[in-house]
Amino acid sequence: RTGANNSHRLFCSSLSPEFDSSIPLSLFHLPFLRLLFCLQTTSVNQLEQTCNFFPPLSLSFSTSSTPSVTLFRVSTPFPMASLQQSPAIKGAKVLMVGAGGIGCELLKTLALSGFEDIHIIDMDTIEVSNLNRQFLFRQKHVGQSKAKVARDAVLRFRPHISISSYHANVKDSNFNVDFFKQFNVVLNGLDNLDARRHVNRLCLAAEVPLVESGTTGFLGQVSVHVKGRTDCYECNPKPSPKTYPVCTITSTPSKFVHCIVWAKELLFAKLFGDKNQDNDLNVRSSDSTGSSEQAEDVFERKANESIEQYGRRIYDHVFGYNIEQALSNEETWKSRNKPRPIYSRDVISAELMQQNGNSDKAGSAGDPLSVSAMASLGLKNPQDLWSLKDNSRVFFEALKLFFGKREKEIGSLCFDKDDPLAVEFVTAAANIRAASFGIPLHSLFEAKGIAGNIVHAVATTNAIVAGLIVIEAIKVLQKDFDSYRMSYCLEHVTQKMLIMPVQPFEPNKSCCVCSETPLTLEIDTNHSKLRDFVEKIVKAKLSMTSPLIMHGSSLLYEVGDDLDDAMIANYSANLEKVLSSLPSPVTSGTMLTVEDLQQEFTCNINIKHREEFDEENEPDGMVLHGWTQVPTKPKDDDDKPPTGNGDSSKTSQTETVEAEAEVVVKINIEEIGASGNKRKAPDSRDISTDPPSNDVNEATAANHKKVHKIDDGDDEEELVMLDHWDIDTNKKQKLR
Repeated sequence: RTGANNSHRLFCSSLSPEFDSSIPLSLFHLPFLRLLFCLQTTSVNQLEQTCNFFPPLSLSFSTSSTPSVTLFRVSTPFPMASLQQSPAIKGAKVLMVGAGGIGCELLKTLALSGFEDIHIIDMDTIEVSNLNRQFLFRQKHVGQSKAKVARDAVLRFRPHISISSYHANVKDSNFNVDFFKQFNVVLNGLDNLDARRHVNRLCLAAEVPLVESGTTGFLGQVSVHVKGRTDCYECNPKPSPKTYPVCTITSTPSKFVHCIVWAKELLFAKLFGDKNQDNDLNVRSSDSTGSSEQAEDVFERKANESIEQYGRRIYDHVFGYNIEQALSNEETWKSRNKPRPIYSRDVISAELMQQNGNSDKAGSAGDPLSVSAMASLGLKNPQDLWSLKDNSRVFFEALKLFFGKREKEIGSLCFDKDDPLAVEFVTAAANIRAASFGIPLHSLFEAKGIAGNIVHAVATTNAIVAGLIVIEAIKVLQKDFDSYRMSYCLEHVTQKMLIMPVQPFEPNKSCCVCSETPLTLEIDTNHSKLRDFVEKIVKAKLSMTSPLIMHGSSLLYEVGDDLDDAMIANYSANLEKVLSSLPSPVTSGTMLTVEDLQQEFTCNINIKHREEFDEENEPDGMVLHGWTQVPTKPKDDDDKPPTGNGDSSKTSQTETVEAEAEVVVKINIEEIGASGNKRKAPDSRDISTDPPSNDVNEATAANHKKVHKIDDGDDEEELVMLDHWDIDTNKKQKLR
C-alpha cells in the first residue's frame, strides 16, 4: 500500500522494480496474487486463460532484465476511482448475512470498493478461536457482537459510508420479505444450511438477486442466484449429515469416528445430559440378577460413593463388562477382530488414582470454559498422542472436574466443541474404546476436529472468495447477465485452472421452491401422527420455521404469535392425532398445502399411503419424493478425519466434509460446458443415491433400527466443486 492517501493499489515490487499493477487492492488482488505466486506450476497461457474468463480483467506480460523472470500485469479497465464513482455501486443498498470468516473479508472489500450503504446481520458473538482468520476482531472484542464490531472496525477507515449492523437471527420475523425488498443484492456468508434456505426463499419472494459463497480449507465457491435467470439455491441437492447405524456405533466400531460418535452421543450424553434418555450403554450390569425385574441404572451415582469409585465403576462397565457382553455373541466376531475388555485396575493403580491431577491448576469453577483436565494433569500439547494410561487419567480427571467444579450443569449438558473439558473427556473415552477394538488412537487436536466437524479455516481462501463475491455483485448491479459466473477456488492447479469460472445453472423445473412443483410423500396415514409430519418433513426437510398446514379449506396446524389459547390447544391436540384421524382426515390421495408466511413459500404435497418401510434405509417411516439431498458418499475414506486443509488426492471422489464454518461438497463432473447457454440443472429424479454399504464391519443388519449422526450444529455450508472441467468442451455437463 503506497501513497499518502493509502490508495490501496497493489505493487509487487518484491518481484521486480519493473512490476506494476492497476488492480484495486480491495477487489482483485487476492485471487490473482495467488496465481502470481503459483507461477512455478502455472504457465503464461494458463494464467492468461484464467484472466480472460473474468471480463473486467486483462493480462499482459513482458520479459524482465532478471533472467528467467516473466513480469505480469493484470489490469482492469475500471481504475479504483471509476469503480467508486460507478452509479451502480454508489447507489446500491447491500445486505450481508454473516460477519464471520467470509463476512469480515467481504465487508472490508465492499467498503474499499466504493459501496456506501451496507447492512449486516449476524447473531453470533466473537470467540477466541475466530481471531486467527477474522481480522476485524481483536482479543478485547471476545464476547461482543460480530456484526457490531465488524461495522465499527470498517468505519474507522471508511468513516463516510453507512453501515448498519443487526445482532440478530436472519430468521427473526422482522427480517421478512418487505425488509429484503429494500436491497439491490443480498450477499451470503452463512455457516448453516437451514439459514441459507431461509434467505434463498426470502430473496425469491422479494425478487432480489442472491450471491452465495462458502469455503473449506483451500477450497471455495461463489454462485449467483437470480429468480427466473439462474437456479435458486435449492434447485440442486444439498448434503445431509453423515449417519451411522446404531449397531456399528455400539457393537462393532471399525473407525475412530465411530468411537467419537459413541463417546459424544452416548457416553457423554448419558453421564452429563438427561439421565432418563434411552441409549444402549445401560445394559444389565454383572451384579444384577437374570430376573425380569428392571436392573438398576449403572450410571446413577450411589449414596456415599466417592467420585473415584463412581468413575472406576463407569469405566469398568463401558470398557470392560459391555465388551465382554459383546464377545459372548461369537457369531459377530467370525469375520472381525475381537475387541479386548479393558478394566481400570489393569491400566491405573489405586495409588496413581489418588495422585491423579491437581484441581487447583484445572481452572476456575466460576468460568466453566476455563476448566481443563489437561491443565490439571500437566499435559500441554494437544497434538501429542496419549497412551492408554494417559487417556485413562484424562478420563478420570475430566469426570472428577465435571462433578467437582461443574456439578450444577450435570443433567443438562450437551457436547460443545468449544468446551475444553467436554472435548478432553470425549477424546479420552473415544481413545480407550479405540484401544479396545484395535483402532489407532488420535490426538486431542485430531479428535476435536472429528467431534466438532472442523476443517480448519484458511484466511486467504476467505479473502479470495470475498473478492469473487464482489465481482459477481458488481455484475448483478450492472445487470450484466451474460457475465454471471459460478467461481470455484481450488487448492492445486486442476485442468489448467486455479480459479474455475463456469456458466450458472438454469432453473430446475422440478424444484419445489422456485418452480412450485408438488412433492409426493409416502407415509402410513393410519399410524403416523401429524407431529411426525411436522417435525420430520415440514421442519427437517423443508426448513420451514412458521408452518401452516391446510387440507383444502381446513386448517390443521399453524404457528404464530397471534394465536389465542383455544387455537393453540386445538393445534396441539391435532399434533398427537394420526393423519387419518384428523378433523379433516388425511388419507391416500390427499393434497396438503404447507405454507410459511414469513418466507412467503408455499408447497403442495401429495399423500400416498404406505404401510411398510425399511427400518435401515427409511428410518423416518416416511419418504419424501421430489426433495433431494446429495448422493451418499462411497464408503472408502468417508470417515477419514479432516486433515485441516483437505486432501488433494481425493478430488475425483464425491465427498462431504463438515467444517467449522463452511462445508465443501465436491461433486464429480464428467463433462461441463464452458461457454454458450446456461447449464441445465439436474432433474432431482435423475439423481440417485448409492446403495447402502455391504461391508461386513457395517453389518449386523437385523439391529439397524436407528442411526446416530455427527451433529454439525450450524456447520453446513455447501460448495459444489467441479473436479473435471475442460475449457474447450461445449458438451452438456452431467452429474454422476
